[in-house]
Amino acid sequence: MLVRGIWGIERLSCQRLQFLRRFKLITNRVERREVLDIAITGGIGSGKSTVAEMLAAKGAVHLNADAIVHDLQQPGGAVFEAMVEHFGNHIVSEDGTLNRQAVADIVFNDTEQLEALNKIVHPGVRQEMQRRRDELRQQRTDVPLVVISEIPLLVEGRLKEAPPTTHQPQFDGIVVVVAYLEVVLARLAERGVSEADARARIAKQASNEERLAVADFVIDNSGPRSSLAGEVDRCWSWIMGLAV
Repeated sequence: MLVRGIWGIERLSCQRLQFLRRFKLITNRVERREVLDIAITGGIGSGKSTVAEMLAAKGAVHLNADAIVHDLQQPGGAVFEAMVEHFGNHIVSEDGTLNRQAVADIVFNDTEQLEALNKIVHPGVRQEMQRRRDELRQQRTDVPLVVISEIPLLVEGRLKEAPPTTHQPQFDGIVVVVAYLEVVLARLAERGVSEADARARIAKQASNEERLAVADFVIDNSGPRSSLAGEVDRCWSWIMGLAV
């Protein structure tokens, strides 16, 4: 059975979706060693990082793709050296670290340069996230270990690799965080981002419809923090249900 949610696209019913996810989990249980791999994604200003942190407070392990990118872009690393080789020394600050604003200025309105940057950075990020997940799998406990992988560009990566390839990690569930456009614009304005800049950034990302097409669980973060707490509680109960 298909149901239509508040975001205007058809989705599998919760019962059908839960069955499919449980079946997948059972078939992978020996290999996964009772580790639940959950991806979380969402657009800029949706609050995905806040949701990931709230899930971590409930006992999950939070892996942040953006933080890993920063680690890999430290001076002397392979990613840093490859970026300097491609873009030139002007992306290096006086203190020898990466000038992220200089990189952003290059790639924001240049699709080819953005693609080149992604080809340099994304493989290393995927490898490092997988390494950390594999490491966590060795730390088996009496209860299922929940690993939350926060991946802002999860959907964008999948859209570029259709049909999916073996380079894409497989997850037991994908959580998508969404918020209405006016809410996102207000949040970004609080960060000092102009409406024009915010709309330009949003336009370069996947749409909510594209994200919802791969979602197993959707969190609506259009309301206040108190409402979000209830959404996260509901999400955590769903995650725990996957282990039954």
